[in-house]
Amino acid sequence: MDSLIIVIISGILFFWAYRFYAHKLQQLWQIDPKRATPAFSKYDSVDYVPAKNWLVLFGHHFASIAGAGPIIGPVIAVMRWGWLPALLWVIFGTIFIGGVHDFGSLITSVREGGSTVAEIAQRSISRRAKIIFSLFVWLALILVIAVFAYLCAETFVKEPKIVLPSLGLIPVAILLGYLLYILRLNSILATLLGLVLLVGLIFLGNAFPLKSNLMLWLILLFIYSYFASVLPVNILLQPRDYLCSFLLFFGVGAGYLGLLLSRPKLVSPPFIKFARSDGYLWPVLFVTIACGAISGFHALIASGTTSKQLPNERFAKRIGYGGMVAEGLVAILAIISAGILFSSDISTPIAIFGQGYNIIVQRIFGNYGAIIAITILNAFILTTLDTATRIARYLTEELFRIKSRYLSTLIIVILSSLLATGGRWQKIWPAFGASNQLVAALALFVLSCWLLSKNNTTRFTLLPAFFMLITTVGALVFQGVRYFRDKDILLFLVVIFLILLAGFMVYEVISKIFIKRARYV
Repeated sequence: MDSLIIVIISGILFFWAYRFYAHKLQQLWQIDPKRATPAFSKYDSVDYVPAKNWLVLFGHHFASIAGAGPIIGPVIAVMRWGWLPALLWVIFGTIFIGGVHDFGSLITSVREGGSTVAEIAQRSISRRAKIIFSLFVWLALILVIAVFAYLCAETFVKEPKIVLPSLGLIPVAILLGYLLYILRLNSILATLLGLVLLVGLIFLGNAFPLKSNLMLWLILLFIYSYFASVLPVNILLQPRDYLCSFLLFFGVGAGYLGLLLSRPKLVSPPFIKFARSDGYLWPVLFVTIACGAISGFHALIASGTTSKQLPNERFAKRIGYGGMVAEGLVAILAIISAGILFSSDISTPIAIFGQGYNIIVQRIFGNYGAIIAITILNAFILTTLDTATRIARYLTEELFRIKSRYLSTLIIVILSSLLATGGRWQKIWPAFGASNQLVAALALFVLSCWLLSKNNTTRFTLLPAFFMLITTVGALVFQGVRYFRDKDILLFLVVIFLILLAGFMVYEVISKIFIKRARYV
């Protein structure tokens, strides 16, 4: 199969989705550019800060939602089930489910004063729904922070050349924030300066690799996460993610340019088989590919940080729906990278992506494609790490009534560091894929109830919500049976907890829907 054909078909469908389907969502949520956003109405110079322009916020949002998911998940799916089902899920999942989920979470949070999805659940469903949903998400975020910190530290150990550009970007981001928000320098000039410094850091990292042990990198990463959470967003988090997004765009752009130049063939089979010992195509593929099609973590980003920085409602489509489409393009690049390198000799998804990407960009970067791919992947991981810490801080303050952002962040960092050391996270990580998709399903139910409270149609959100719920519960049942047979009691109990959570939320949502409709009968 010619990879260029896949790119053309995907591009046409994504363009249609952004131009027409997303426009219907704008009409549904009644976008009003004249309505003041929480970034202005609740400005506090720490969390509620309007972005300098929509591109700055898009960079933060995209870099935060991407993580490693749109790369690792699709690669695994291609190796297990073939590139065709992976490709179809990424395209149609992005258009009809992920884009709706992300855009809806962002604009609904904006309408609710920058509230998180958990807070919206209380207003639209019940206080019990908010507490259980918040607790579940809080625990999931601690796991995410621990895992991403560990993966990033492990990458530093294995690839010391990326340490300097990764950590050196922090002071560069602080400088950029100072230039943009304090000196109010022209955005283009400030961005160019930041990018020049970033390129310089990459060259310095290649010349002076920094080697150390895993524990030291973990400690430094958790210290960074702490300050990224408590500092005003425009000082570190926003400009760092903004600069990082250019690295991501550069890597993805180079990948698609490489496809145009080389037009590699996909040698892996389009379809392998439906049933495998480690899972069926449905429902397991749909939780294996998360961020590339839909991810509950996106709702936490959209309602946790992005909504508090949105300068105008007219940018919600570009950032919410457009960010999801951009991530779909990353996932498609990952699918092609795996499809042109169908080999059992390369074991890890990161290695498969790196080698496949290296083949695609051979005419552009020579033999440096693999190291560039790993640098980009690490940038995804770091941006998710800092944003997840900040959102976990919000939830800690909400759940436990803690007023100090310094104390709430410290609690998160301590718990995550305990989980990251000693390999403790590995025991419960296998259940994360399904739990992440469960969060997405529950977020879509929350959006449906919110729309219902405004007497708007729910067909754009409710049908995807039930599809994701059935799919996720199916995956959890499959996992639960396997954990029970393997006598893995911890994971079995985690699965039972997730299924009970899903059942409780569905009961609350259905009750709310029937009560609402009964008032109009």
